[in-house]
Amino acid sequence: MRGALQAKDGTMATVFYPAIIERGEAGFGVFFPDLPGCVSAGDTIQEAAEGAEEALSGHLAVSIEHGDAIPDPTPLDDVKVDDDIDEVARLLVRGERPGKSVRVQITLEEGLLARIDRVAKNRSRFLADAARAALVAG
Repeated sequence: MRGALQAKDGTMATVFYPAIIERGEAGFGVFFPDLPGCVSAGDTIQEAAEGAEEALSGHLAVSIEHGDAIPDPTPLDDVKVDDDIDEVARLLVRGERPGKSVRVQITLEEGLLARIDRVAKNRSRFLADAARAALVAG
């Protein structure tokens, strides 16, 4: 599959999206041609590139949360940009896409489970969302 590493069960978990670094008036910006609105910026090329993975992770997390379709990445060599873009570099940025759901058994303190049940309509979704938020923040 283009731009993706496959897990053993065939689902795509880790993907690499092409990103373009462009020169701006006050530094450098990064955009992802496959993901409109997913951007990063920095005073230097290095800073812009370093922020790209965080921008991609956040964009994919929000897309998943809202149930938006996540497009497959375009091969880096096939990416076309407008002539008015002052392109300084292209890179592949690693991101995580949702894979197949897997049933797991966990142990929680009964009071914590009761509190979760009071606020959540779906335990699994609540715990998955909490884990995603903790991983993004961590």
